[in-house]
Amino acid sequence: MPAPLRTGGHGEAVRDLQQRLAALGHDAQPDALGTYASGTESAVRVFQDTRGLRVDGIVGRQTWSALVESGYSLGDRLLYLRRPMLRGDDVLELQRSLNGLGFDAGREDGILGEQTRGALASFQRDAGIAADGICGPATIGTLGPLGTKAEGSIATVREREGLRQGGRRLADRAVYVAAAPGLAVLGEQVARGLLDAGAETILDSSGAEDSLLVASANRYHADVFVGLRPGDAVGCRCAYFESGRFRSEAGHALADAIHDELAGILPIDAEVSGRTYAVLRETRMPAVVCEVVPDGDVDAMRGLVARAGDVARAIVRGVRRAVEEPAGIEP
Repeated sequence: MPAPLRTGGHGEAVRDLQQRLAALGHDAQPDALGTYASGTESAVRVFQDTRGLRVDGIVGRQTWSALVESGYSLGDRLLYLRRPMLRGDDVLELQRSLNGLGFDAGREDGILGEQTRGALASFQRDAGIAADGICGPATIGTLGPLGTKAEGSIATVREREGLRQGGRRLADRAVYVAAAPGLAVLGEQVARGLLDAGAETILDSSGAEDSLLVASANRYHADVFVGLRPGDAVGCRCAYFESGRFRSEAGHALADAIHDELAGILPIDAEVSGRTYAVLRETRMPAVVCEVVPDGDVDAMRGLVARAGDVARAIVRGVRRAVEEPAGIEP
């Protein structure tokens, strides 16, 4: 990807950005081609909001990756398991079709991993075509008419079933807490509260980019991921993974429980929010990002510091509720 692009930028990378945005229906007018001004920033913000990304008008790694991935439609290329894994809206479309037909491709995250390959091979065997786990013209020709009729998602059903089976003690769980720079004190208090509750806990206050946090949390085999960071909106927001019609039910339950506990302590969004942040999309466990203060809001940060103990205890209570209490959701 190019270096981060923002207002004031010029050159071929900006031209490429504008053309990608235009292909997705986001016009950068009245900006001239190759000039990153108000029109391009506005188009970027709309794209970021539509894709569930951080809305800051800056094209960094995650926004650029989302732009590239959004340019693929099912059939544009062969889809198969490889390293690094294929990513794109074509993979997402494949996962939605397979899940809708009852072949469990896992979370609809647009990343072609082992579970998606297995679901694809199972579909191919049932359809009487070569079960090679490669999605090409023959598979698409068979999947297409069926996929358009598919409704629901077997992956969602299985997540809900797991929640309805009841919880476990927090003391049986491992929790990964990632606190952004400036929120290390809050992170320490959350980690201490989780440790006091008996949970195995690791605190990461390195400020590493999302891809490194994801890799670390997955290596740790955490049961729960809690991210603490500034946000792009007024007030506090609790975010979970959601992509199109799919949402992480366990992540939503986690975000909802923490949201309820923080209400009355911090100014907070009316509802939890579905997002596609890398730490929500790529972690292999229920994950929540708590954007506890608006980025750059000094007064809000002072208020958070003054109430850090109350905020930390509320987050710990929310994690405990999500882990230990039955979800009680409808089938």
